Amino acid sequence: MTSKLFVDRFLERLPLGEWVHLLSFSTAFAGIFLMMKKKHAFPLPAENLFPAPNEEDRFKDAPLSARMRPQTLDEYVGQEHILGAGSLLKRAIEADRLTSLILYGPAGSGKTTLAHCISRRTKAYFERINAVCANVDDLRTIIASSQHRHQTTGRKTILFIDEIHRFNKAQQDVLMPDIEEGHLILIGATVFNPFFSLTSPLLSRSLVFELKPLRSEEIIKILERAIQDKKNGIGSLNIHVAPKAIAFIAEICDGDARKALNALEVGCLTTLPDEKGMSTISLEVAQESIQKKHVVYDREGDAHFDTASAFIKSMRGSDPDAALYWMAKMLYAGEDPRFIARRICICAAEDVGNADPQALVLANAALQISEFIGLPEARIPLAQAAVYVACSPKSNAAYLGIEKALQDVKSKKIQEVPQHLKDASYSGAQRLGHGKDYKYAHNYEDHYVSQEYMPLKVKYYEPTEMGYEKKIKERLQQRDDTTKKQGADKVDKV
Repeated sequence: MTSKLFVDRFLERLPLGEWVHLLSFSTAFAGIFLMMKKKHAFPLPAENLFPAPNEEDRFKDAPLSARMRPQTLDEYVGQEHILGAGSLLKRAIEADRLTSLILYGPAGSGKTTLAHCISRRTKAYFERINAVCANVDDLRTIIASSQHRHQTTGRKTILFIDEIHRFNKAQQDVLMPDIEEGHLILIGATVFNPFFSLTSPLLSRSLVFELKPLRSEEIIKILERAIQDKKNGIGSLNIHVAPKAIAFIAEICDGDARKALNALEVGCLTTLPDEKGMSTISLEVAQESIQKKHVVYDREGDAHFDTASAFIKSMRGSDPDAALYWMAKMLYAGEDPRFIARRICICAAEDVGNADPQALVLANAALQISEFIGLPEARIPLAQAAVYVACSPKSNAAYLGIEKALQDVKSKKIQEVPQHLKDASYSGAQRLGHGKDYKYAHNYEDHYVSQEYMPLKVKYYEPTEMGYEKKIKERLQQRDDTTKKQGADKVDKV
């Protein structure tokens, strides 16, 4: 009897209930098989045609910036304001008594490196994830392991989350209970201001440390260490790096150690050796290695608003050179010229005002022209308008006036329009008394007549002595004198 015939007869005589059990078992087995295949619980002949590289090979292929990452705090360069001798953070790291931290600073300032140094120093279990590719399930898996580890061994877990600003509010809230219990210690790294990008409950349970861009001398120290290091750096290569090249890279990288090391590595890999086998990294090679300079300027972060703030305050402070510099930074970083033009218009109205009414006219012209011609030529009318506003006499009297008026409208009783000022253009308005006794100013001497225009006896606009506003002040004084004269005439007639 063949095996197929035996199986057919066996299935024919199988009761219905046994069929159900057999099908359930088959389904479960298939599920287990697929799960094991997915997890690679056992080798499959069609996969892994090439052996995975070991850690040593992977480290050799890593960028120079990754190979030169400090392993201890003694090797760490920069951030003396938070890691100097006797500082709170350094004491906490050395004593292994860390609380949750938020490391905030620009790219290449050492946030991830500091977390790496902490991981090699602490006795706590260290986990690391990147918020770009992690989700709530990943967090819950780590949290469950942390809870189990703390219950069984008493060992805490440090969770390092890079780019933590990428987590939304719900994802951040997942961390809260376990941070509160203390078995999970958070170290978050972000280039964005955490007070804007992270939730208040998370910030209240964490210490926030701001890392600064590295100084040029600190970058030079890092570069020279990489040049001399024969194991992880380029010291084993037959390469000479000119001092001017090192100084240029340190200056142009804007305090970004990663960018500086990458530029050095690009120069080394692309420079051909001479007849003696020596590769020379000259100033020209260093300049080519960096190409266009990257400006830290994020459209929705601190750099954007800080630069725009500096631009406006420079115009307000009558410094045309500073205004041009900050405008140049925004243009170089790709800012929309309409955004810049709007800032100039605002400053012309708020800070120059009637001291030079022409400033607002020129600012508006720059806005329209920049939209019409576009970049790169738009930079010229924008620069002209910014310089004009910066050099103009200043007065914020109109701005202060509208602010006072708005405050009265918000906080005081709303005043009714006087009867003589109400609209009298429609039929029936006269029967309501609208417009009665209104005095048409052009029918009087100097085109002015004294009458009540609002019930409140308050002064909102107080012109200054600056520029053209001095003439406005004189004209208003003449108006007041005319009012007094007209009032005196009324008394004499009575």
